[in-house]
Amino acid sequence: MATIKQVAMAAGVSVATVSRVINQNGYVHEDTRRKVEDAIRELNYAPNEVARSLFKRKSKLIGLLLPDITNPYFPQLARGVEDEMQENDYRLIFGNSDESREKEMDYIQTFIQNNVVGVISSTNDFDADMYANLKIPVVFLDRTSNDRPSVFADGREGGRIAAREIVRRGSKKITVLQGPTHVRPARERSEGAIEVLQELGISYDVFLTTSFSLTEAEDWAKELFDQYPDTDGVLASNDMVASAVLQEAHRLGKRVPEDVQIIGFDDIPLSKLLVPSLSTIHQPAYEMGRKAAKLLIQFIEGQHVEHHSIQYPVKFIERQTTRKVVL
Repeated sequence: MATIKQVAMAAGVSVATVSRVINQNGYVHEDTRRKVEDAIRELNYAPNEVARSLFKRKSKLIGLLLPDITNPYFPQLARGVEDEMQENDYRLIFGNSDESREKEMDYIQTFIQNNVVGVISSTNDFDADMYANLKIPVVFLDRTSNDRPSVFADGREGGRIAAREIVRRGSKKITVLQGPTHVRPARERSEGAIEVLQELGISYDVFLTTSFSLTEAEDWAKELFDQYPDTDGVLASNDMVASAVLQEAHRLGKRVPEDVQIIGFDDIPLSKLLVPSLSTIHQPAYEMGRKAAKLLIQFIEGQHVEHHSIQYPVKFIERQTTRKVVL
């Protein structure tokens, strides 16, 4: 890859002149400008965004921090963020925190060192000093914040919907797979489901899990059916966990949905490819990512922002792991 020094040598000018041409900053004679532009094209030179930001004192870089890129839900968020940023001439630096506060802090420092002008973060630690002390706009995505700019889905209502649907379809001994308690959306989903089950007087058990990881979910699915062999309905904390429950049900010879119904959460692309395909609660992840990016751009560019906290509705997607409603 060509450097700015090579461009300067090819055009017979100084590095400072090349920088003025690239950044459209300061006077450059038209003949000189053409020489520099010709050299850039011939050498296929792409200006480094961080270097450009240092020259212009204004970056077009955004930091995006997500908790687990191996979970297919989060790439949907990321794609929405990227598409909106790309259309507005911004670029992303990405970090994967693995739900680790230490990694999260490291990435925030990396973002700062790379002169980002804003951060989008899916974090559980909204009030941490690392965010409170930032001098740039921050938008929280997916994980809700009460008093900071946020874009998220209505997880509590999603839990309620899932509980109503599994009861409507005949389940009477339901297991609620509660996700990690430090993740607010996971708590809200299980709380919403439990509220409805209690209102309807339906027997239920709560099975606690500590992450959304598919690898660990396989063990939890085995333990779930060991502890509650008669369960006839499972409300999973997300689609990854639901897929592990579906696999374990098959292994045990349980018919889905005749013997046990399963409802996931997120509606990741995999959910429609499973056999049988997974009934789930749909979150508009791509749209949420775009909205978070749009909100951050408004803050960066000093535009008026009417709503700082944006909640998206969720909906039930009926597929083959739940029975048809008998009218």
